[in-house]
Amino acid sequence: MLVPRPGILDIAPYVGGRSSAGERPVTKLSSNESALGPSPKALAAYRAIEGLHRYPDGGSTLLREALARHHGIDAARIVCGNGSDELLSLLTRAYAGPGDEVLFPRHGFLMYRISALTVGATPVIADETDLKPDVDALLAAVTARTRVVFLANPGNPTGTYIPASEVKRLQAGLPDNVLLVVDSAYAEFCEAEDYEAGRALVDAHPNVVMTRTFSKLYGLAGLRLGWAYAQAGVVDVLNRLRGPFDVSLPAQLAGVAALEDTDFAEQVVRHTTRERDWLYATLSQLGLEVVPSVTNFILIRFGTEPGRSAADADRFLTERGFLLRRVDSYELPQYLRLTIGTEAEDRAVAEAIRDFVRQAG
Repeated sequence: MLVPRPGILDIAPYVGGRSSAGERPVTKLSSNESALGPSPKALAAYRAIEGLHRYPDGGSTLLREALARHHGIDAARIVCGNGSDELLSLLTRAYAGPGDEVLFPRHGFLMYRISALTVGATPVIADETDLKPDVDALLAAVTARTRVVFLANPGNPTGTYIPASEVKRLQAGLPDNVLLVVDSAYAEFCEAEDYEAGRALVDAHPNVVMTRTFSKLYGLAGLRLGWAYAQAGVVDVLNRLRGPFDVSLPAQLAGVAALEDTDFAEQVVRHTTRERDWLYATLSQLGLEVVPSVTNFILIRFGTEPGRSAADADRFLTERGFLLRRVDSYELPQYLRLTIGTEAEDRAVAEAIRDFVRQAG
């Protein structure tokens, strides 16, 4: 009888946001995808690709150089991957294993737990405060077995963030042999003055990594493209572990074009901020608790009484053709997560939620 490694059968496979509800047409607002799609320049680059019979550049050289120019960082300290999920998994594999612990906040991204169990490490959860990572709780949970700390900032599915000063305090309290991974998938949407995506900490400390993605702002979720920024030692380790051709040619070239189209990226941010603020105000006026967000989604709390719960709201909205995200797996059963859509989608889903609230009384 074949027996997998310890921890593998403890994994609850990751399930993404729903894309369909039978044969009826739906509006998908469940996966934090870009409301405006990819840049026209990225689409043009994708459609013009030739040479698909050739292997892509294994080092993603053009893409790393484009990232370096865009962010003002060293291309040699960038590693590209098949989505940031791959990089999170590789970092766990590199620095943790059986007998070790991987620490993250209670409502952290599900892939942190999965990555830990995959390598036989023990996931450790620290409580949050007001749906935000609690640095004191995280530091109190560190033991001699802790090897990796994951911090999504801004967080998913909460949409909240902690300021740069708190992330710095977290790093300062960790032993030098513990890797801090700052998962900044939604960094481009956070315009708070006290926010920093993680670059400064990476520049100052060898045990910090920042991960980023092209799936959200740049609308390239279907191409699976992410990157990490770290000091030389971690970069060397990641390059030893990753697959030789893990980033496809279409992903590399579309990524370069997306970075160059700064006007479109700014348009996406403006649209997201405007629609997010409108949805927050509109749904709050219905008496719903909406968590203040700095991302391209919002988290909505529903009641606990029969007929008023998040599960009831989800069924009602699905019948109306709107797919939101249940977040029971994040220990938030009273909430639904709503991705910012187009203006028309946002007005329509808000009206559907208003109808649910009226029906629920």
